[in-house]
Amino acid sequence: MISVLIAEDMHLVRGAMVALLSAEHDIKVVEEVGHGDDVVPACLACRPDIALIDIGLPGTDGLAATAELYRRLPACKAVILTALATPAALRRALDAGARGFVVKDIPAEQLAGCLRRVAAGERVIDPELAVAALNARQNPLTTRELEVLKIAAEGAPVSEIADRLFLSGGTVRNYLSRILAKIGARTRVEAVTIAREAGWLWPDDAREIGLIRYRDVNMAPADRCARRGRRACRPPDRPTG
Repeated sequence: MISVLIAEDMHLVRGAMVALLSAEHDIKVVEEVGHGDDVVPACLACRPDIALIDIGLPGTDGLAATAELYRRLPACKAVILTALATPAALRRALDAGARGFVVKDIPAEQLAGCLRRVAAGERVIDPELAVAALNARQNPLTTRELEVLKIAAEGAPVSEIADRLFLSGGTVRNYLSRILAKIGARTRVEAVTIAREAGWLWPDDAREIGLIRYRDVNMAPADRCARRGRRACRPPDRPTG
């Protein structure tokens, strides 16, 4: 019998997963929690074979809880559950020690099968997502450039970025110019969007992950513009006459 702990803050979703998995003959849900701070203590108390953890839990987010669980109870295998699978989220989940990575709209029978495979010692990841993660563009920004961009993402003006990083305004402007050039953005807002979607600029709160859509950062700028359909991306009209 495979014992499972479910960590999901949405009561309806958690209840549905408990009901679906409890219907399986070889799976038993031994505990359920709705807050990230409760994941590790609950696992230490009931010692499940698998912890099915939502990536965007309140309090300690799912990735941090997974990393702590891996450190304190490595025999318990973590499977990350997410509403939006992105290569960046997958890489971070694997770095945290997760043994599986599944989306919330997975059919019940596939979820049960995933848990069985993880319990048997396999690592379960969607093949297409794994390929996307391997082929994802590497982060071209330096640590300092990421620091500048992270504060810029808060809407801070150049003067505030300079004060917080103990830099001059001119130095901050130079950093911002290099950032735009490196990632092919036209504005600070677009640079923040690209960096977040690529996983280079990770949200402080993992619950924001669901708000980030996956952008193929290897796509040519013109193709990205065509996908967005923004008028500003189109070349100017040719003069007539």
